[in-house]
Amino acid sequence: MKGIDFNLGKGFTFSKHVPEDKDHFDRVFEVFKELLTHTSGDLDEAFDWLNTLDQEYDIFNDEYTFEDFVEDLKKRGYIREEIDPEDGNNGEGGEGRNELTPKLEAALREHALDQIFGKLKESGMGNHRTAKVGVGDERDGEMRSYSYGDDLALVNMTESLKNAQINHGISDLRLTENDLMVEETKHKAQMSTVLMIDISHSMILYGEDRITPAKKVAMALVELIKRKYPKDTIDIIVFGNEAWPIKIKDLPYLRVGPYHTNTVAGLELAMDILRRKRNTNKQIFMITDGKPSCIQLPNGEFYKNSFGLDEEIVKKCLNKAAQCRKLKIPITTFMIAQDPYLRQFVEMFTVQNRGKAFLTGLSGLGEMIFEDYEKNRIKRI
Repeated sequence: MKGIDFNLGKGFTFSKHVPEDKDHFDRVFEVFKELLTHTSGDLDEAFDWLNTLDQEYDIFNDEYTFEDFVEDLKKRGYIREEIDPEDGNNGEGGEGRNELTPKLEAALREHALDQIFGKLKESGMGNHRTAKVGVGDERDGEMRSYSYGDDLALVNMTESLKNAQINHGISDLRLTENDLMVEETKHKAQMSTVLMIDISHSMILYGEDRITPAKKVAMALVELIKRKYPKDTIDIIVFGNEAWPIKIKDLPYLRVGPYHTNTVAGLELAMDILRRKRNTNKQIFMITDGKPSCIQLPNGEFYKNSFGLDEEIVKKCLNKAAQCRKLKIPITTFMIAQDPYLRQFVEMFTVQNRGKAFLTGLSGLGEMIFEDYEKNRIKRI
């Protein structure tokens, strides 16, 4: 394959294409991070898959072996050996087991971000802008007269000197307070986001893996916010029969369970979390593959119905959607299924909340959730 150098006035210069040179570790590490995501952080299973792929695609060779890769993971601080005392004999020490380190957990989030959103440039903090002008920290390009208390760093000397020349003339050029012009600024608002992830059994039903792309989106969204929106907050909730928060570091290990879908419990927990946030801007992202099928009754028992749309369960979900609307909490639903009656539920849910809904397959989920997060940046205070 040839590269072409366009040189104006000098024709074309052809050169041999030189592929990007990756060292052995980086080449294998890219594959390994993908396997770890699919195995929910199970190192042994990921190693087994890596060896299986090696048999077909010759990932390793005499120059760089599987054992070399494992050793490099340890040396570079991606895995560590932990001793489980319960596996020991008569309390004389346990069996060693490799585990992921926080460095590898962060690398998985970065891997998900690069896959879904592309590599982010270092420049730009990307705080959420608002349409309200005043004393803020983002320059707007508009000018106004100086007022007592304005930050002198915002004074535009070019416009101020122009005013001084007009007001006093060249012969008596002097700069007074009335000549000063300052640049308008806009407030930068913070955003508090709760991401709800469905971990019901249907997320892996019929041989279709829906939890892995949902997990990738969650990891990538966290990494995006940490890099571009450091003032924002994000909380992760998983919901099955019940709902509970998980820590960012636990995302790679997320698995589905033998659960039904208690959307009501997830929304209640999300609202509880957002009530404690002082930010003006709040939102909920919900990734699910379909209808709610479970609620908890006042006596603590669970009422479940997996067949069709249960009227009582749907009613409670719609009530929660309306409650979020009254609290000014928009809900963006990403439904990774195409069944007509599931779409019907999502449409009713979205109308009640006046939020947004994306009905999508698995491939476009990440692109759409990030597009929506970026568009939600502009909020009026």
